[in-house]
Amino acid sequence: MPHKQTLTALIVVGLIAAAVLGIEAVKQDVPRGSAPAQNVILDQNERATMKARTYDVAKEITTPDGFINTDAFKLSDYIGKKVILVDFWTYSCINCQRTLPYLNAWHEKYADDGLLIIGVHTPEFEFEKEYDNVLKATEKYAVSYPVVLDNDYSTWTAYKNRYWPRKYLIDIDGYIVYNHIGEGGYGETEEKIVELLNERKQVLGEEGSVFVKAGEPTGTQDVDFEQVATPETYLGAARIQYLINLPNVSCLSGSCTYSFSNMKDFRGYELMGAWKLDDETASLESDTGALRITFTASKVNLVAGSDTPVRARILVDGKPVDSLSSGSDVENGIVTFTEHDLYNLVDLNGTYESHILEIQFLDPGISAFAFTFG
Repeated sequence: MPHKQTLTALIVVGLIAAAVLGIEAVKQDVPRGSAPAQNVILDQNERATMKARTYDVAKEITTPDGFINTDAFKLSDYIGKKVILVDFWTYSCINCQRTLPYLNAWHEKYADDGLLIIGVHTPEFEFEKEYDNVLKATEKYAVSYPVVLDNDYSTWTAYKNRYWPRKYLIDIDGYIVYNHIGEGGYGETEEKIVELLNERKQVLGEEGSVFVKAGEPTGTQDVDFEQVATPETYLGAARIQYLINLPNVSCLSGSCTYSFSNMKDFRGYELMGAWKLDDETASLESDTGALRITFTASKVNLVAGSDTPVRARILVDGKPVDSLSSGSDVENGIVTFTEHDLYNLVDLNGTYESHILEIQFLDPGISAFAFTFG
């Protein structure tokens, strides 16, 4: 007769074996890829405990300076209800502009499935702080999701952000589970959106599933960044790098008269005429003047503006641009600068080449901020 302790041990082993077999039977009854049974979904506290080990909690919108396409709200109003995509952008940023078609498409495709996109507009330049300027930009680029003005960088700082554009995805539990810096990664981002929307449905007990929806955004721009060799070029004194005909150091904080050099092969940009530099801008003070820059790219843009219309003639390698090289804001070789914005001056239609762009200003009053390339 077995010892009493031995008998007890045998009974325990038998029970464990039966339990294991029962669990395996349950596992075999669940088809691969199907949703787990409702009773094994972690409750909110358990999910939060697990996610807190890996992810940061979403930061609240702080001291907003205005709202577009919405009444005032807090991010916390939507935690536990929506999957939230926070996009930091500013309207004269070409990189931001090139991402907007994708954001618009995701809003159109997934808003009804529980996605909320919030554009946090953090200005790079002073003119981008003006509510009306941002409003016009949202209309120009057909942005219909909520936009929050972050003029004092407080929300930007809360997220420890340093880039335009940058996207943060916040899940149903309020955790930042994904972020992407700059352009690109659109397929990966959309797949993550769909993954989080399905998690939301499961957590909220909603029927059905969300799938990646077909359809390419309209208005996208393809850029081969490996062939764009000219960096973003700021014209204001605070970030000046590539000005090659500075008369003297004192010109960095005041007015000076500039002349083009005789160099045929130069890297950077030159001014001609009377220009005043401040932290953000180079402003033309003479009745006429010019600006020229070497570039290797397919597109050249200038962030600029004026209180009164300023006409400028656009030349590439000393010749007026034609229909094959003219940017979208140029007509018959002339661009008219008015509102402070980004102006497309040269478009080589996907051909990446090295040239010299010259802008001959025919009227006074222009303020130029930065060149960008694509």
